[in-house]
Amino acid sequence: MTEIESLSEADAANELMRLAKQIAHHNKLYHAEDSPEISDADYDALVRRNNAIEEAFSHLIRADSPNRLVGAAVEASPLAKVAHAVRMMSLDNAFSAEDVEEFAARVRRFLNLGADAVVAMTAEDKIDGLSCSLRYEKGKLIQAATRGDGSVGEDVTANVRHIADIPQELRGDAPDVFEIRGEVYMAKADFTALNARLLAEAEDPEKARQFANPRNAAAGSLRQKDASVTASRPLRFLAHGWGEVSALPADTQYAVMKAIEGWGVPVSPLLKRADSVAALLAHYAEIERRRAEMDYDIDGVVYKIDRLDWQQRLGFVAKAPRWAIAHKFPAERAQTTLEAIDIQVGRTGKLTPVGRLTPVTVGGVVVSNVTLHNRDEIGRLGVRPGDRVVIQRAGDVIPQVVENLTRDDDRAPYIFPDHCPVCGSEAVAEEGEVDVRCTGGLICNAQKFERLRHFVSRGALDIEGLGEKSIAEFLELGWLDKGPADIFRLKKHRADLLGREGWKEKSVDNLFAAIEAKRAPDAARLLFGLGIRHVGAVTARDLLKGLGDIRRLPEKAAEIQAYLEANPQGEGESEGKFVARKMDAIKAILEVRADGIGPAVAEALTDFFHEPHNRDLWNDLLSEVSPPLYVVETRTSEVSGMTVVFTGKLETMSRDEAKAQAEALGAKAAGSVSAKTDLVVAGPGAGSKLKQASALGIKVIDEADWAKIVAAAV
Repeated sequence: MTEIESLSEADAANELMRLAKQIAHHNKLYHAEDSPEISDADYDALVRRNNAIEEAFSHLIRADSPNRLVGAAVEASPLAKVAHAVRMMSLDNAFSAEDVEEFAARVRRFLNLGADAVVAMTAEDKIDGLSCSLRYEKGKLIQAATRGDGSVGEDVTANVRHIADIPQELRGDAPDVFEIRGEVYMAKADFTALNARLLAEAEDPEKARQFANPRNAAAGSLRQKDASVTASRPLRFLAHGWGEVSALPADTQYAVMKAIEGWGVPVSPLLKRADSVAALLAHYAEIERRRAEMDYDIDGVVYKIDRLDWQQRLGFVAKAPRWAIAHKFPAERAQTTLEAIDIQVGRTGKLTPVGRLTPVTVGGVVVSNVTLHNRDEIGRLGVRPGDRVVIQRAGDVIPQVVENLTRDDDRAPYIFPDHCPVCGSEAVAEEGEVDVRCTGGLICNAQKFERLRHFVSRGALDIEGLGEKSIAEFLELGWLDKGPADIFRLKKHRADLLGREGWKEKSVDNLFAAIEAKRAPDAARLLFGLGIRHVGAVTARDLLKGLGDIRRLPEKAAEIQAYLEANPQGEGESEGKFVARKMDAIKAILEVRADGIGPAVAEALTDFFHEPHNRDLWNDLLSEVSPPLYVVETRTSEVSGMTVVFTGKLETMSRDEAKAQAEALGAKAAGSVSAKTDLVVAGPGAGSKLKQASALGIKVIDEADWAKIVAAAV
């Protein structure tokens, strides 16, 4: 990772764009879909990197900066949307005692307080649950909503009425309007019992619904369209604050929380008021010590300035209050034995090593499997079956190996496989990459579904009526065992297909007609459909512009391999000169001039055609289809001879289709803006490329204007 001091402005802008997309993606998985794919620690690392770059390049802060967003937008939810009267904010994080001390110092500086002024704060455990806001009017519960993106959440009123901890009516003399905010959660014991019940009730135990952790169970149980499902799940609630209120019962955080407790709403039994950072940290240490014994998951301690008038003066930054911070716990750890290393092959061919462990409890969860990520990670840890390892639940979600306690034992190292365990094809890692991938492609059962789905997709052969469901069905029946050529032989199964659910005579005939219409497919679409790594839709066209005949590819791949084997890097030859020489040779063999054709594409082609079963698949496919010679027909237009860049979101066509249009008009479609760019076509959300074009004085048009240019071409 590049040090921030070494980043150029362009690099910083690009990384901020990448981080904004990454963090938004993980926010959606965590908050909207309850299915995180990275640990809290990894997520926090992304946020810290983003914050550091924004601090160094404040003029580059984006409109979609993670620091301006809370949670995730409510999108395809069966529940009604609810606008929050007062935004539900997030919290900034502290990871050390020094961070907490700096937080207290910032408060002092902001409020201009002397060193001897007492800054009292509350401290309470941070529950790992689902944020929820309860609106009471005249003491009666009238609405409950999830946080959503902080401004708009989901209406879960009917569901929370089944949570025993949440009173339908507050005790005592509550204000006319009072929104109580807190966390809906599931106790560890209840979580274990729920998973056991779901398993017992399932007709097929292997397909039983099982929740990964109590947080997911709570979120999935609360966000139900059918409130009776929520009623059957043991959910609980703890309050930690408030939203819109008509009046406050006290002038300190601690006293208001005690008033909420007095109205019959549970608050944390660990809530405490402290007059110094030392006292806060002592309470943090005590909560951390008791963490494993607690019947609900927590991931830190939250500190809040006690005086409400000081909270009001401190106010908020983009998505978090200045008067509160979450002091996160380090991940919990335990020791166990690595019993075996299994290799799983994903749908894209990636070989992922999975460690099988002697089951061990970490943070209240039994862990028996752990991802080892890739070949390099195994080498870094030096792990082998039989090693004693330290396991950590990073962010209390994803288990990982953090230390090998027996790496110095005199035993042979683990040898990562160089062939796919599923199909036996070679498994290789491309230069500069850590992932090892199976080269079997369409003949590998682990990849077959995804590869066939891609083969018939809109950008490839575009066979209407042959969707994911049909492909899965035909694979299960054994009708597509030989790969894509079998698609063109499906007609022999017509009688069997007519007898299956959902297949009537008209739908069957329509499917076969759509398949027959692709007997002479566009050669570039056919090549793209094979799913050869690095050969996308544009690269496929570039390759065939030179070759013309797709049937020449195997011999050209063999020529490239022979050249590379006979012409290694010469003694004294610089890396730059060697790469340039190699690229020139590859382009000469492939008879192409496009910039996108280089060593990576050449290596992917040679890897593919080097495998005998891929050559068999290729020949089998060409026995069923007859792609015509690839001829690029260009039309005369006002952009002929120009270099065009597309940026932003295109609304009427894909990026590949836009580039194909540009080429058909005699223009070159480039991926980046430079002084050589003649025209930029910008859609909604265009960012750095649009700014570059403006700075260079390059003409910019929108998608509608581009459509007029295409229509006017002759």
